[in-house]
Amino acid sequence: MAYLSFVTLLWAFSFSFIGVYLAGQVDAYFMVLTRTALALLVFLPFLRLRQLKPRLALGLMAIGAVQLGFMYLFYYHSFLLLTVPEVLIFTIFTPLYVTLFHDLFSARFHRRYLLTAGLAVLGAAVIRFDHLTSDFLTGFLVVQGANLCFAAGQVGYKRLLAQQTAELPQHQIFACFFLGAALVALVAWLLLGTPRYPTSSLQWGLLLWLGAGASGLGYFLWNKGATRVNAGVLAIMNNALIPAGLLVNLLIWNQSADLLRLSIGGGLILGSLLLNEQHSQRT
Repeated sequence: MAYLSFVTLLWAFSFSFIGVYLAGQVDAYFMVLTRTALALLVFLPFLRLRQLKPRLALGLMAIGAVQLGFMYLFYYHSFLLLTVPEVLIFTIFTPLYVTLFHDLFSARFHRRYLLTAGLAVLGAAVIRFDHLTSDFLTGFLVVQGANLCFAAGQVGYKRLLAQQTAELPQHQIFACFFLGAALVALVAWLLLGTPRYPTSSLQWGLLLWLGAGASGLGYFLWNKGATRVNAGVLAIMNNALIPAGLLVNLLIWNQSADLLRLSIGGGLILGSLLLNEQHSQRT
């Protein structure tokens, strides 16, 4: 779980960086292409083709296309429709999608995972279920598209790696994940992109950080962490981003936040994690 916790802190800054400095100022398709291409460049030097079977390579590319490529297309457009806090609150359903995809792929129903994920969703809702704009339905649906892609990719990666007969050094095959994402981003940019590029060194610097750091390092460590925990913990950690993101927004950009709600909601998310761990030790 250490990987998931570290990436949660890493990604906590991304929401505000995108919402404050990039959304509406730089073309969304260009941002998606830049992030995925930079992440791919980070992992290309580690790629070992000899260890890659065609089926594994195609599976990783398909997962990357969904979890990162299509997810980013939804995600970046959501900032044109919603405020940063609204994007945060509409991600609260991701844990439920994780548990449902896990049960779907496993052909089983785990009530425990659904219960703990539901508790995490409740905690996130307590934190941010206020101050929504009146015209948010479209934005809500766009974020749900991102949530579904992100959840499906996490579960798919976890299952794909579990099916391998030999343990593979994940950093030596992960370039395929970003290749799938970059191909989706390239096609989307060529078809739908507009010539709105960064105009300042700050925006270019943020894109570099978001691509190499938040995307490159972040998605590798998150997916690696996903292979080391059960589906319940994975679902819950998806909502740990909400209090982390709000704390960053509060401390750095001085946005108002209800500390009581933040404490209660964060406590519920922590409680769901402890409940899942308690059940795991009994089984």
